[in-house]
Amino acid sequence: MLALSRATVTERWPLFIGAVLSVALGVALVQSSLLLLLTAATTPAPAGASAIEATAHTASTTVAVTVLAVTLAFAAFLAFFIIGTTFAFTVDQRSRDIALLRLVGASRRQVRRLLVNEAALLGIAGALVGVPLGVAVMTVHADLLTRLGFVPEGFAARWQVWVLGASAATGIALAVGGVLLAARRAAGIAPLSALRDGEDASPVMTRGRWIIAALFGAGALALLALAPVGGAAGGQAMAMNVSIAAAIALTAAAPLLVPLAARLVPVGSRGISPLLARASLRDNVRRSASTAAPLVVLVGILVGQSTALLSFADAGATAQRASTVADVVVISVVGDRTSDPWGDRGIASVEGVAAVSSEVTLPAAITTGEGALAFTEVGTITVIEGEAYAAAHPTAPTASLDDGSAIAGPGSIGVGAGDRVGVRVGDVELPALEVTGVAEPSIAAGPTLYLSRSSLPDDVLAGAETVSFVAFDEDTDLSAIAGELDRYGGVVLADQWFEQNAAASSGTATSILIVVLGLGALYALIGVVNSIVIASASRSREFAVARVSGLTRSLVLRTALLESLIVTSVGLVLGLLAAAGTVLAVVIVTATVTGSASMAVPWALVATVIIGAYAVAGTTTLLTSSAAMRPAPVTLVRGRE
Repeated sequence: MLALSRATVTERWPLFIGAVLSVALGVALVQSSLLLLLTAATTPAPAGASAIEATAHTASTTVAVTVLAVTLAFAAFLAFFIIGTTFAFTVDQRSRDIALLRLVGASRRQVRRLLVNEAALLGIAGALVGVPLGVAVMTVHADLLTRLGFVPEGFAARWQVWVLGASAATGIALAVGGVLLAARRAAGIAPLSALRDGEDASPVMTRGRWIIAALFGAGALALLALAPVGGAAGGQAMAMNVSIAAAIALTAAAPLLVPLAARLVPVGSRGISPLLARASLRDNVRRSASTAAPLVVLVGILVGQSTALLSFADAGATAQRASTVADVVVISVVGDRTSDPWGDRGIASVEGVAAVSSEVTLPAAITTGEGALAFTEVGTITVIEGEAYAAAHPTAPTASLDDGSAIAGPGSIGVGAGDRVGVRVGDVELPALEVTGVAEPSIAAGPTLYLSRSSLPDDVLAGAETVSFVAFDEDTDLSAIAGELDRYGGVVLADQWFEQNAAASSGTATSILIVVLGLGALYALIGVVNSIVIASASRSREFAVARVSGLTRSLVLRTALLESLIVTSVGLVLGLLAAAGTVLAVVIVTATVTGSASMAVPWALVATVIIGAYAVAGTTTLLTSSAAMRPAPVTLVRGRE
């Protein structure tokens, strides 16, 4: 069986290019992520860093490790998924060959072993390509993490020799793991199928597809229904997951939906190309579904997640603005003035200023629980002066805040009134603080805890950024006192600052989304190209029959291109339908939590995805179809390959 597997891979290599590329990319990303993760987790704070800078380094390192772990797992999953779909599609295309093997005496076990051996060979080939590719990917990966602010400048992974063995094992494991389901299906092909002409007569919508489509479809509807009652944090999470569940459901149901939707695509009725394209879509359901599926996942998740992120950031800015009394924001640094380190007393003395609330937000190690249940993590604290803060934020529960207490902020999880928490800022360990209040959940990001200004000496906060919310008297003109306020720091209009702060608050989530969705887009691209390559490679005889029937080469190409564009259109529409679930959930959640609906669609991204999908599908179809028509038609029609 090994010799037969080797011969199959050698002779039918176009069918396996996508699988090899998926394995190679998976190996490269796993290798890069693993080395970068180990380096990030063991890199100490820069020499000479202050205690607060060291705490900030720990916080950024934690995020970097999380991003790398997600990248590693996501890369492995996507490689596994693409390999699995590749082999499932190749089994469909090779069903007659496999049936012939069964007809001449091959057992189910031998058929399974044939495909597993093929996968192992592809895994070895992918690992050989992926290891050197991983070295180049690691440099790009580290540069991306630096640009996104997850790691400091000059960050570079430390090479480990043992990673070579891990990469080789990863390649083989991904390939063999991805082929198991397809091998089981191949072993079930009946020997008499070899006598049947045309596509396999077995149902395309299998029981497994029906179950997956039903479960994830119901899950998407349940998330959509529960999102409004999930609160600020829970509602956001559920809304963002609607498109994921819907995309999986639509992908599972693609063999049923793609042909139905293809009939609705207007292609015109003049000429033979539209008739042939529709007939091909009707008779080759597996091929159409395999091409549309990656597009459904790509568009559904990419458009849904990016729209949700932008919309929640916009809603957060609106919510912050509605709950804050301020005309301008003054940004300064603690310690710039010895007698007035926060600058709030000086700002309050400016004629025309009615109220000032100065706040300092910085990272801190926060311990919750006691004894064996104690847990410490790096969060954020906002240091405030209670009365001034209450004037600027009328809905905030700060009345009972003093130097022995804290208030749980919107960023806290599982902290309630009466709990005691430990806080370490830099190298200063505060006495245990009692939580005397809990801030209302907010759709905008917020600190883990609020602390009184008297809890920490100013020298501990030296160098930290101070944000002062300044409210004017009714008749005050900003231009008249701008020069006075400039003495205390940079002056920004309140509305502008809220927008900038909302974008910065969601910056980490945005950066993680960029990494994950960028990776997903790359794999979806490979999936689309791979499906078209496999389909075109198996259509040589179909094209030859069309040629000897009187169709010109250009007409056959035009028909194949039209068919590909119809499938692409259906995939895009189904993907946008999945994304619409998240968009609807976002509108409902923001309206419920803030009182006004928010929706910010990244139209440039949507246009790029649509244009890119048509360009990739069209170009790949023309190239692969042209290659499939190179042999003389009569040589292919004379007998089967």
